[in-house]
Amino acid sequence: MKFEDGLKRLEEIVGILDEGEVSLDAALDLFKEGLLLTKDLSKRLDEIEKKVEILIKKENGSVDKKPFLQEET
Repeated sequence: MKFEDGLKRLEEIVGILDEGEVSLDAALDLFKEGLLLTKDLSKRLDEIEKKVEILIKKENGSVDKKPFLQEET
């Protein structure tokens, strides 16, 4: 599943649960699906973040690669 498709499905699940018009069993199943999607999407984002590099152009025109450092919040 593409990342965007997973995110769209997660948004659908949240919308359905917010409406509150599904049975408890259905809500539980949706909640479980949402948790699995969240875990998968988070893992994929972490993997991508590790691969991201910031390219910094030096004065002489060459390019240095530096690892992306996430700001702590």
